[in-house]
Amino acid sequence: MPVPRSADPIGPGGNDDGRSGTAIITRTKPKTKRPSLYRVLLLNDDYTPMEFVVHVVEKFFNKSKEDAYQIMMHVHQNGVGECGIFTYEVAETKVTQVMDFARKHQHPLQCVMEKK
Repeated sequence: MPVPRSADPIGPGGNDDGRSGTAIITRTKPKTKRPSLYRVLLLNDDYTPMEFVVHVVEKFFNKSKEDAYQIMMHVHQNGVGECGIFTYEVAETKVTQVMDFARKHQHPLQCVMEKK
């Protein structure tokens, strides 16, 4: 049975009240904030051998032997030295790895992180 004209969803006369049937959807681009960065620092002590510090910097911070030596000397001469800058999770992991490795080898080496 045919649908009566008054029940037609488009309306009388076959138009749709001037609408073309297309819609514009605007997307708002979310503003992403850069994550906070943290410096991972080694602290000087009078007991940890320099060679061990160089090894730690090479192993956990992927530095060359020369760069690791320079960082170790900076720590030795200034009391503190930066090994790298990372996001919170990465910095926290590096600090934990270095501290665990130092304790395993019975060295009092301290590694900390601070917000940049």
